Amino acid sequence: MAGRWLRPLLDVLLPHRCLGCGTLVDAAGVLCSPCWQEITFAGPPCCEACGLPFDYDAGAGILCGACAAHPPPFRRARAAMIYGPTSRRLILGFKHGDRTEAASAFARWMVRAGVELIAEADVIVPVPLHWTRLFARRFNQAALLAHAIGRETGLPVAPDVLVRRRRTPSQGHLGRQARWRNVAGAFMVPPRRAGRVAGRRVLLIDDVMTTGATLAACARGLTRAGAVSVDVLTLARVGAPAL
Repeated sequence: MAGRWLRPLLDVLLPHRCLGCGTLVDAAGVLCSPCWQEITFAGPPCCEACGLPFDYDAGAGILCGACAAHPPPFRRARAAMIYGPTSRRLILGFKHGDRTEAASAFARWMVRAGVELIAEADVIVPVPLHWTRLFARRFNQAALLAHAIGRETGLPVAPDVLVRRRRTPSQGHLGRQARWRNVAGAFMVPPRRAGRVAGRRVLLIDDVMTTGATLAACARGLTRAGAVSVDVLTLARVGAPAL
């Protein structure tokens, strides 16, 4: 009863704003119409493995050239949207601008994009930050997304299973090959935690998929710990081939 009385008052005192541009909107965690139209949401047809969007439907199970030549260590990767100017603004605000309230809305988009992956998952694992970076940022954006997806789906979340055992330089300005070398062997599951993924199907969560190097390194660490499969779900992905 108190909530029914307080909610209208809070809406007046703290009006809802678009996650993208900050203009007033009707509800929390939504985009205004112009921002919504500027986002390209990902979906089929796409590469069965990395989720790279295709211009036309070539049939079920089709792989992009990169995945056909070098199969990724994860089974499938899907994303909610394509990385572009508006989605970049959303993600940077979430990641570096303390817009953590957006996690619930982003999680709903990811759940819709990854419904097939979620249906087959046993546990959700976020890509970890090195402890020094976590200390500086105060939160791991992948873990926030993972917990929000867990609340939406009822799947258990294991935020501390996978660890980044060495601090790697930022991937932002590295080329494709340098990104792969940068994260090689950087992730592992400590033996005392391996039982939480051994024999289970893991849904690996991150904010952005660029080349896929970080996600591939995480998938290898989870597989070495006994995970029977690893699927990847991200908030966004670049439009170029991931692998």
